[in-house]
Amino acid sequence: MRKGKISESVLKRSVLKKIKTHREEVTDGAGVGTDCAVLSLGEEYDTVLSTTPVTAPVEDISTYAIPMALNNIAVAGAEPVGVMLTIILPEKVEESELQTIMERAEGICRGCNTEIVGGHTETLPGILEPIMTVTGVGKRHNMEADSLRRVKAGQDIVISKWIGLEGTIRLARERRGELCKRYPVRMVEEAAAYDRYLSIIPEAATAMKSGVCGMHDVSRGGIFGALWELAEKAGVGLEIDLKKIPVKQETIEICEFYELNPYELLSGGCLIMTADDGEGLVAALKREDIPSVVVGRTTDSNDRVIYNEDEKRYLDRPKTDQIYYI
Repeated sequence: MRKGKISESVLKRSVLKKIKTHREEVTDGAGVGTDCAVLSLGEEYDTVLSTTPVTAPVEDISTYAIPMALNNIAVAGAEPVGVMLTIILPEKVEESELQTIMERAEGICRGCNTEIVGGHTETLPGILEPIMTVTGVGKRHNMEADSLRRVKAGQDIVISKWIGLEGTIRLARERRGELCKRYPVRMVEEAAAYDRYLSIIPEAATAMKSGVCGMHDVSRGGIFGALWELAEKAGVGLEIDLKKIPVKQETIEICEFYELNPYELLSGGCLIMTADDGEGLVAALKREDIPSVVVGRTTDSNDRVIYNEDEKRYLDRPKTDQIYYI
């Protein structure tokens, strides 16, 4: 199989087709474009769960893994409460490096008002970099569930912050020497510091109060992959203006250096939202100092179209994330 996230056809054929519903408490389970499971336990609140694995250097793995899981919780309209961490380490890792992982994990959770509630840690032979699997746990008032199932044709599509942030951070940090030979050190350092944008919890919370009809966080596969997943889950078409998709100049420069497509690059920190009044949602986010822009609309067609001035192309199924080519 291909590197990275498995293809949609393999997911449907070999994973989702094998999963059956056995419990009435499971109100939302595994599916294409679904990043959380929701359990309704008969109380006022639902329990929302999401899990994600990340491989990265010791000093950065918490930076990438924890926001990814918590972002999934926030996109489901829930308040993140805690995380469980499974940390698999190479045998060569020292105890001091494990302490670094945990200190950074605690700092990130504290900043998001969440708690590390448990987990598991071990070393294994044969792995080259640490692997962290984060299970995020959140709570959501059960009346909120229907508010995120209202994606339909004729709605505005809003994107927060910028695409490609997570991939830009990784490349700036892990390939700093190469990049500094081509670009000013100041530019590379700025790109490496974009981790301050990786959480989408603030914009998700604002969107929930501002007329949002659906949300999907952008992660592996980039903005093109996320747009496809949003449309596939909702059963709508898309018309997107490529020129309006927000991207940092540092991301463009780094992608040009490595001959990568920024629209298919790791994009943690970016959120797609649909709303009947996209400009109203943009204004609400602006009041919270969160940049966003309307980039297109949903349609009643099966076509998912990207316009680049006079050029028209059709969105493909999600591809292998560009980060895996480096």
